[in-house]
Amino acid sequence: MNRLVAIVREMKRATIVSATPSYLHVEFRSALFRFVDDVEFVLDDSARVIHFRSASRKGYYDFGANRKRMKEISDRYRRLLQ
Repeated sequence: MNRLVAIVREMKRATIVSATPSYLHVEFRSALFRFVDDVEFVLDDSARVIHFRSASRKGYYDFGANRKRMKEISDRYRRLLQ
């Protein structure tokens, strides 16, 4: 979880709302309209996976911003493991 928190802290317009050893809730704001996306991570030690959920608070289409952000976080996390 410490790696994940470090990655998020480096990202622009990210605010950590809640963090525990197994849970992380982050708000990301869009640059132009200041829309908020909620991102949650749950660490499952027994399965050795991190579950995540990313959702926009408003609207139905985000031009792929959530998917792109989650891919970036995943790529950064994998690089830290190497």
